[in-house]
Amino acid sequence: MPTSQVAVLPKDFGDSTEYKRDLGLLEATSIVIGRIIGSGIFRTPAPIMALVGCTSLFGLVWLLGGLVSIFGAVVYAELAAMMPRSGGPYVYLKMAYHPFWAFLRGWAMFFVSETASIAAVALIFGEYLNALWAIAFGQTFSQITLYLIALITIWLLTTINVFGVKLSGKIQNLFGAIKVVAIGGIIGASFTSWSTGSFSNFVNPLLPETFDGSTFLAVGAALRYAFFAFSGWEGATYIAEEIKNPRRNLPLSLFIGISGVMVLYLGANAAYLFQLPAEKIAESDWVATEAMKVALGATGGILISFAVMLNTFGNVSTQILCKARSWQAMARDGMFFKKFAVLSKKHKTPNNALIGQGIWATVLLTFAVSAANSYETIIDFFSATSTVFNLMVFGAIFILRKKYPDAPRPYKAWLYPWSLIIVTVIYAIFFVITLMTTLIPSLIGLGLTSTGSIYYYFYVYKRSVVVQE
Repeated sequence: MPTSQVAVLPKDFGDSTEYKRDLGLLEATSIVIGRIIGSGIFRTPAPIMALVGCTSLFGLVWLLGGLVSIFGAVVYAELAAMMPRSGGPYVYLKMAYHPFWAFLRGWAMFFVSETASIAAVALIFGEYLNALWAIAFGQTFSQITLYLIALITIWLLTTINVFGVKLSGKIQNLFGAIKVVAIGGIIGASFTSWSTGSFSNFVNPLLPETFDGSTFLAVGAALRYAFFAFSGWEGATYIAEEIKNPRRNLPLSLFIGISGVMVLYLGANAAYLFQLPAEKIAESDWVATEAMKVALGATGGILISFAVMLNTFGNVSTQILCKARSWQAMARDGMFFKKFAVLSKKHKTPNNALIGQGIWATVLLTFAVSAANSYETIIDFFSATSTVFNLMVFGAIFILRKKYPDAPRPYKAWLYPWSLIIVTVIYAIFFVITLMTTLIPSLIGLGLTSTGSIYYYFYVYKRSVVVQE
């Protein structure tokens, strides 16, 4: 590559950083696993089965969710290896398109979807602690107690992240291992309880009553929940500047993490089906708890409640770690609150961004704590918005190959352009179906996201014009 061409490449293609590179492949993979496995595998089987109504399409939806995530990772891996910068998708959008689109994604993540997810999963942690408390002492927590538990969880894990990424990485390793063991335990306990399970559940009903357009729409709508359960697989790209040898370890962590979670998810759903008939799964908000109660009795309910607690606690920790890096990356580029750009002198962590994130998550938690049936609603509101930005990130690989043909690409997407075409077509179809099945929530989500254009115009665009003058 000619020296002159190397010199003109933007800094986002380089390896220099103010962060400490304290995380290896194990930590990166643990973060991928930790970001994916949260409450989804315990909560989303019910709405998926309720929509498709048969075991074959139930399995198909979970298989498609995993395969599409792997195809997405194929594209992300090239981008991550080419630009190992913290902020992940924000960086890829910024380099491929006008910075406004990168900003708008970050705006939607901070003010609505991602910090809301931190609050929601912290509440689920509190709910399962409440369930264990009721079993042990016969009493349940008040609403204010649930709120305080979620609040303490958010701030305890925020505080831990303030003291350096090495400590956070060890916590990711611990909870990543716990998550694998917990889901493996569900699979093992279900398939060794022969007296309570039945293979007939796998074929009753095997097929839908009719194959028509409504069947196609049902699968597309169900994919919304499968994608949510697999969401977060790009987590390690948010902390690229803290990973050793990121051009190698980032792609590897994506493939190892997603493939491993896909195997666990397929096994867990097979375990649920072995213990519960399809109609019971469709009615169970917490299907894992129901399956374990059938397999192991009351002891199973206690064990699975404890397992979900550990999973959700670890998921909140991973979300707090990863997401704060996006706000720091945006602020570093002058597109978000200026103080968020500052790193701790001692620990080289984005402490201001972490604290700001915690404050806003607290605000959302305060509003969310009294809401009923908010879980599916949150997914419905932001599935369309997330899909738009995912499509733009996938398209970035094509644009950047044209824009920066000589940029370093230690990894190139498998089967390109077919891998890009496949994932783009599937997500585009999914977007259309999402609009058809949840039009009003989707429009609300898109509308809330568009409010970021006001901030961008007055505090980013106008300031840049003044500087140029």
